[in-house]
Amino acid sequence: MTEELKATQTLFPNDAAAQPRPSWDEYFMGLAETVAKRSTCLRRQVGAVLVNDKHILTTGYNGAPRGIQNCLELGVCLRQEMKVPSSERHELCRGSHAEQNAITQAAYHGVRISGATLYCTHMPCIICTKMIINAGIKRIVFKNFYPDDLAVQMLNESKIELVVFKG
Repeated sequence: MTEELKATQTLFPNDAAAQPRPSWDEYFMGLAETVAKRSTCLRRQVGAVLVNDKHILTTGYNGAPRGIQNCLELGVCLRQEMKVPSSERHELCRGSHAEQNAITQAAYHGVRISGATLYCTHMPCIICTKMIINAGIKRIVFKNFYPDDLAVQMLNESKIELVVFKG
């Protein structure tokens, strides 16, 4: 074996190749989890990735609209101050949800999302569910449950494929 080949094997050990490639669902959910790290919400960090034909269309995380101060900057969450329970009174929040931001990014940039898959760190709420249905998204892969019975009912009624990610 030449010294050059030995040096190459040191740079690229055989055990590196032994790592299994993630499935597509694992890959895109991992990206959604990374996107969630950009969240400016003080209560919950959520990330979303819209995908079609194994290509990323848009991403979104929960946070305030462009140019508006977010809760992280303000150091206060209106919902926490008012003791608003999860899944109630969504209008009492400075931020938009990750799914909403992924959908509005598509609209802003003229990206077609009909037929796409949504990868999201959390199950969508009722407001996001209605947007998802109307946007023509056909599949949702989510990791964490969100307490919203009406969202579950409407998602089941819509025939959107729901996948609970167990990676």
